[in-house]
Amino acid sequence: MRIAVIGTGYVGLVTAACLAQAGHEVLAIDRDAMRVQMLHDGQVPFYEPGLAGLVQQGVGQGRLRFETAMAAVSMAQLAFICVGTPPRPDGAADMHQLFDAARELAAWMAPDCLVVQKSTAPIGTADRVAAAVQDGLAQRGLAREQQRVRVAANPEFLREGTAVRDFGEPDRVVIGVEHVDDARLLRELYRPFVSQATQLLVMDRRSAELAKYGANSMLAARVALINELARIAQATGADIEQVRAVLGSDPRIGPQFLAAGCGYGGSCFPKDVQALGVLADCLGVDVPMLHAINGSNELHKRHLVERLSQALGGLAGRTVAIWGLSFKPETDDLREAPSRTVIDLVVERGACVQAFDPAAMQAAARVWADVPQVRLCESPMHAARDADALVLLTEWAHFREPDFAALARSLRGHLVLDGRNLWRAAQVQAAGLRYLGVGRPGSEALAPVSAGSAVPAADGRPVLLAL
Repeated sequence: MRIAVIGTGYVGLVTAACLAQAGHEVLAIDRDAMRVQMLHDGQVPFYEPGLAGLVQQGVGQGRLRFETAMAAVSMAQLAFICVGTPPRPDGAADMHQLFDAARELAAWMAPDCLVVQKSTAPIGTADRVAAAVQDGLAQRGLAREQQRVRVAANPEFLREGTAVRDFGEPDRVVIGVEHVDDARLLRELYRPFVSQATQLLVMDRRSAELAKYGANSMLAARVALINELARIAQATGADIEQVRAVLGSDPRIGPQFLAAGCGYGGSCFPKDVQALGVLADCLGVDVPMLHAINGSNELHKRHLVERLSQALGGLAGRTVAIWGLSFKPETDDLREAPSRTVIDLVVERGACVQAFDPAAMQAAARVWADVPQVRLCESPMHAARDADALVLLTEWAHFREPDFAALARSLRGHLVLDGRNLWRAAQVQAAGLRYLGVGRPGSEALAPVSAGSAVPAADGRPVLLAL
């Protein structure tokens, strides 16, 4: 098929490269001339495993082209809109890029082209896109009363760090359409990527749009709740990792997104939860749980800084080492990353920061360019040198097996705050370091309890269990 992709961010570029690899003729459009030239040269402007190779392959085989002019889409059978919908100051999704793209597309596309809205957008957006396309075709004298405008909603479920794999091996593909012919074309497009027909979920456009917001809100709620449980565990002497094992073994709950840590970030969860809440308010729908999710997440990031401050007896004049800046492993994305809140609060309280991340150093240099208290270091051990404490914020594989003995020699203080529960307390403590996890006791988890054995209660007194 001849396919146009409007926008070359995470979603657009992954979509374009993966469809080109599948054998389609793909044209990707972006207004940024420097980015287009970079992509022509086989360079990807952000870190995403496997993507650069796909782009280079597509360009080399002539299946993937990049242009700045929308006029090039005139021969496309499908046109994917993959532009950003960032949050406005009031939390609502900013839709101007999406509607600008729809209007410009309508000025050049063939009348029977299927426009596919892949950008995450409020419920009802596809209807507005269809109206914008209809108006554009009418201005060209191409709109006829009996000819319908073809617009579908096809939300993406790509995870940064695994986006290429997620596109090629999706859990599900959601197709929102108003006409069966549009569903048939998208089924044909995605069939090579799915192993079972049940993975292709066809519905109306508004349901597809809500499904995207609903999925992110559900997942964000799980992260927020497990972190609230971790704070209870910390206050009572329970171990959230043991609690997590119980919750994850319940088939009604499952193990995904139940890792206690320093909170979620990124370009999706925070903005999508907020945008859905704003939409609900505009509709007069009361959604107290939805509004509480992001607030709980932000509270947990601040709680992490409070624990650090208490453990150090204050942050003024301290040096804090930070390992991991991106909001998750295998990406350089700092949008809404926990590191931004943690570092800003630490600096605000008078401390200096020495930070390292395997992929996000260039992005970090832009974020903290005007903050002299933040020093970006060339290696993890360089960041830890002479610091009063080490805080782990991103669970990169790079950090899974550090030399704790060398770390103990490098740190001036002996505090390790494991914001992702990546390490075993006993291993850290064996090197002479003090370990603090998230919702975990300060030592190794207790062995399985047998009948009549004594275990410590929250106040430290033994409790005899009669089993």
